[in-house]
Amino acid sequence: MTALVEFDLAMARKALESQPFSRLIGARLSAFGDGGATLELDIREDLHQQNGFVHGGVLSYAADNALTFAGGTVLGPAVLTGGLTIQYVRPATGTTLRARAEVVQAGRRQAVVRCDVLAVADDGTETLCAVAQGTVLSVRTD
Repeated sequence: MTALVEFDLAMARKALESQPFSRLIGARLSAFGDGGATLELDIREDLHQQNGFVHGGVLSYAADNALTFAGGTVLGPAVLTGGLTIQYVRPATGTTLRARAEVVQAGRRQAVVRCDVLAVADDGTETLCAVAQGTVLSVRTD
């Protein structure tokens, strides 16, 4: 069995940068390691739905990627989301969308991860907008 590749914040940021959609919406990793990851993006008008709130698909994207990166902190870089559920708590408005994920349980090949998706106001106040839980799977072939 091959040793798990060291996966640090710099490598995680490179992985995120290699995702065309993540570059398109300007996502960035602000924290990564020890079973957790935080993904952020600036809230822009082109990410809104018709009522002026951040589109639910953007919230789901943020949760999905944060879950997967958090899982990668314990499983290594070769991971995919196996599935996720998301509950929208309230509409997202503000300046920044922050998805903060944490591994709940991990084995050799999968991790269960939960994520809070928060809208951050100009003054730094966080408002919970969605809660997600997912399974992250290792796709290593060793």
